[in-house]
Amino acid sequence: MSQQLTETCDPQTSVTRSLLGYGVIAGPVYVAVSLVQALTREGFDVTRHAWSLLANGDLGWIHVTNFLVVAAATLAAAVGLGRTLTSGPGATWVPRLIGVYGVGLIASGIFRADPAMGFPAGTPEGPGVVSLHGTLHFVAGAVGFVCLTVACLIVARRFAGEGRRGWAVYSGVTGAFFLLSFAAVATGGGASWATLTFVAGVVAIWGWLSALSLHLYRRATPRRG
Repeated sequence: MSQQLTETCDPQTSVTRSLLGYGVIAGPVYVAVSLVQALTREGFDVTRHAWSLLANGDLGWIHVTNFLVVAAATLAAAVGLGRTLTSGPGATWVPRLIGVYGVGLIASGIFRADPAMGFPAGTPEGPGVVSLHGTLHFVAGAVGFVCLTVACLIVARRFAGEGRRGWAVYSGVTGAFFLLSFAAVATGGGASWATLTFVAGVVAIWGWLSALSLHLYRRATPRRG
């Protein structure tokens, strides 16, 4: 009993697990809130409109809040990763790269995507005029997405070196698919296939971060007294 209490009450492990716990829930929260809006907001078409457009309109504050809350959870996860990956490939750069992605989410919430493609309701069809804040939104997203992709590939290398082939393949494929999905939506001109491919990429990359955080959460073994 005393040993169990010592393990449970280890403050350093408790903090680390709490931080990683935010990484587990960040993705599901972002995806769930975005999907509910996408399916209920007037004029929003999940096959044509990127989720970032949800930051516009009278209810845009919901998606902005979604960005900021999930950004805070992602930054917490980055700190947790830094406390867990103390040596080996990615020990320095994976937490930093995911931290940059978290900062990018904050910027994406502050600088909204421009209304386009008929959303919000009443917006003319077509890509519309790209403003400064719309450009900054795209740049913040692009930088964050590249950082997250690189983090995936570094983690893939780390797991390969540990002999965890399944994790290595999963991380590498997820990172590559996410980058391709972003390239698709950036060059697809609003085509349905490009939008849906990017949605799949977003879901996949958030799922990866949740899975990685959960994996490291379980490996954060309390110190024995």
